[in-house]
Formats: sequence, structure tokens, C-alpha cells
Amino acid sequence: MKKIAVFASGNGSNFQAIADAVRQGRLKAQISLLVCDKPQAYVLERALQAEIPSFVFNAKDYSSKIHYEAEVLAQLRKRGIEFIVLAGYMRLVGETLLKAYDGKIVNIHPSVLPNFPGKDAIGQALAAKAEETGVTVHFVDEGMDTGPIIASEVVEISSGETRESLQNKLQQIEHDLYPAVLQELLAGNKEELL
Repeated sequence: MKKIAVFASGNGSNFQAIADAVRQGRLKAQISLLVCDKPQAYVLERALQAEIPSFVFNAKDYSSKIHYEAEVLAQLRKRGIEFIVLAGYMRLVGETLLKAYDGKIVNIHPSVLPNFPGKDAIGQALAAKAEETGVTVHFVDEGMDTGPIIASEVVEISSGETRESLQNKLQQIEHDLYPAVLQELLAGNKEELL
């Protein structure tokens, strides 16, 4: 089983969906580490309950991204991490991690990329009065949500849709799609997805 690290910054609903998929045998992987850049994030409580070790850092405590990513990389290597899964991690991944895990970092984003990249994709979709949005799983590169797309699923935006109702619809898709895509990737079935 591949050892993975999940990176998250907030509530951790996708972290929970991945951990549940592992526990239920739908995702054949071992979550060996949660990496979190927000010491107060609820995802840390989720990791504690799942008995998954965490590495928490505050970027402001470091002189540069290179320095905190070097420490993150040391933690990943210490645990034999083979694959990185971003799940609501609100930082751009830098060169230190991209070089060490080339082609082995994936992210999930709440839109059908390239539409509505970056922060607040839900707000962007609503402000644009878009008729649809969705969820995309993609490889991570140096840009913001610009890496090669692995899988996506479209979600219709109903008239009168609120931020909360749209977020709930998207999270339901994310919680099914992400573990399924990760299982295919970790089983070596990347070509079937692309």
C-alpha cells in the first residue's frame, strides 16, 4: 500500500472522505501524515480522531517558502511518503516539493477548470451567473490550478442557488470523486483517467 500525505488548511471534509475510504477499503493506501499550515484548523481534530499523525506549521514562522517546504519535505521523507494529496490546502506548492514529488501531487478544485481557478471558485461561479460549475481533480504544477486535469464532473447551478447549497452539492461530488480517482492513480491506472 502506498503511503500518502494529505495537505489541508481548514475544516477537512475531503480529508475525512479520504480517511473514510481508506478505512472502508475503497482506497488502498495508508494516510501516514496530515500536513496543515493552520494550527487552529478543524482538520487536526479529524486526524487526531483517525489516529493519523500531523505536522503543523505556521508559514509566518519561516523566512521563506523554501524554508518551510524544506521542513515539510523532511517530515515526508521521514515517513516514507510516496504521494501527496492536497485537500483544501490553501497555499501554492513551491519548487522544493514539486521537484521531490514530480507527477505525484494532486489537488481537488471546486470548479471545472480552467473556469474559476484560485480562491473562492464558488463565489466566482455565482458572481458570473454561470449555469454550471463542478469539481476537478488535477496534477499540481507551479501555477494556480493549472496542472493537467485527471477527472472532472459538472454540477448544474440552479436558479436561486446559494453559496451554501452549491458548496454542499460540490462537496458531495468531491467526497465520492476524489477517493475513486486516487484509487485509480495509486493502482497505476493513470492512463485510464486521462
